[in-house]
Amino acid sequence: AVRGLMRVKKDVGCTPLCQVHINGRKLGWMRKLVERQYRVHLTFDQLPVLMRSRELNYAVRGYPIGFQAPPGYTGLKTDEFYLYNHLKFTITYNENAEDSTEGIHITGFDVHPVSFQHKLDEGGEVGPTTEIETCNAEGAADVVNDPGTYLALRSGPTGEDLQVIYSYSVEWKESSLPWADRWDVYLIGSPDDDIHYFAIVNSLMIVLFLTGAIATIMIRTLRKDIAGYNEMQTLEEAQEETGWKLVHGDVFRPPQFSPMLLSVLVGTGAQIGTAFFFSMICAILKLLNPMKKGQTLTAIIILYVLCGSVAGYVSARFYKFCDAKAWKLNTIYTAAGLPGTMVVIFVILNIFLSFAGAATAVSFLTILALFALWVCVSTPLVFVGSFFGFRADKMEVPTKTNHIARIIPDLPWYSKPPFSVILGGILPFGSVCIELFFIMSALWLHQIYYVMGFLLAVLLILGATCAEVAVVMCYLQLCSEDHRWWWKAFWNCASAGGYLFLYSLW
Repeated sequence: AVRGLMRVKKDVGCTPLCQVHINGRKLGWMRKLVERQYRVHLTFDQLPVLMRSRELNYAVRGYPIGFQAPPGYTGLKTDEFYLYNHLKFTITYNENAEDSTEGIHITGFDVHPVSFQHKLDEGGEVGPTTEIETCNAEGAADVVNDPGTYLALRSGPTGEDLQVIYSYSVEWKESSLPWADRWDVYLIGSPDDDIHYFAIVNSLMIVLFLTGAIATIMIRTLRKDIAGYNEMQTLEEAQEETGWKLVHGDVFRPPQFSPMLLSVLVGTGAQIGTAFFFSMICAILKLLNPMKKGQTLTAIIILYVLCGSVAGYVSARFYKFCDAKAWKLNTIYTAAGLPGTMVVIFVILNIFLSFAGAATAVSFLTILALFALWVCVSTPLVFVGSFFGFRADKMEVPTKTNHIARIIPDLPWYSKPPFSVILGGILPFGSVCIELFFIMSALWLHQIYYVMGFLLAVLLILGATCAEVAVVMCYLQLCSEDHRWWWKAFWNCASAGGYLFLYSLW
């Protein structure tokens, strides 16, 4: 509705926009939105609206729907909720553009929300040309935040609907800020940026220390075990030996449960890891702009599709090692596993969004375009990688596998699922949880995440930590004479994804 009512370099005084009737049910919904601190986001010349105060030294994207006042402030027995219904826009511009182009360059888009109870006239529609005593009438006072004129979110004395008049004003200010620097205020972030950097460095130091500690423990323990085995001179001593040496004839036995599913999961993980790695490289090289979220998401999807050959190759190599023959099914499952699951979830969510009339609902043509990208590009690349994977020589192992599997004794508690799975995911998640805090803050607290170099370092550290945890947990399992390590080694680190999911919900 505001489009067309703003003119470049033309200030606009208080102007009514529309009148809304809010009944009891919607009133309760609005109060809940205010209580949960929902915010409104607008853009102008691709700049997100900014609510800032130079006196208090803060700047935050968007503006709140309203505010909640405690009983001591209002004199009531319960909290009162107020609605921001008047927006004061301040647009800064620069006419002295360095590229000497005609026109003006927008350098800032600020808003100051006001809660104001306009005086309503009986009957009639309210629009931009309607004269309202407290807004655009002659001699009307300025619309400001004042406790005496706050617009409370409550029904009338007799239960009638709440009448709300939305209004706005626009002020244009010339600024000396260069157009190229207009994004700086958005990228400065919160005042705890120093804590952000120190926390990341601290996380890196902790993980590097754990890497050295784990490597030292493993080398010393293995040397001690090997020295103990070499000192066994008599046959009786050899028969009484225990530990990982006893399962050397079973340790490379293929997984008993669904090698197909395990190969698909491992191949898909390799594809995701490769795609994210190249995405981080592109972001560091400035090929991707974090401010352009659509471009970034499109690039990630394209990189994921182009890395389909990695999934096909890794899945095929592992599946061939398991002496399985259904290579066509393996390739199809690898190509359709994750994309098919994501498409089903996406379509279900999109149906609900369409019924709700949400602006984030995607058109059917967009879904068809994504499906075509998957069928015409991703699947053939998976088949190409699978072709080279099955043509490659089978992975060789240093020991022969026994024909009869060894009986597995009772295992200690830390080697049994779900205890091993729960314990295994703690360290990988702990190595990245601090960085996840800032990523989640960027998603939900209206900030922009742009330190891609740190994110790449954390991604590499996560991979190294998962590998180390898998080695240690697998060693403990083999020492317990349990040779069924394939699925356990996978889930011991994959459980970090479960921790990530629970953290994101929280």
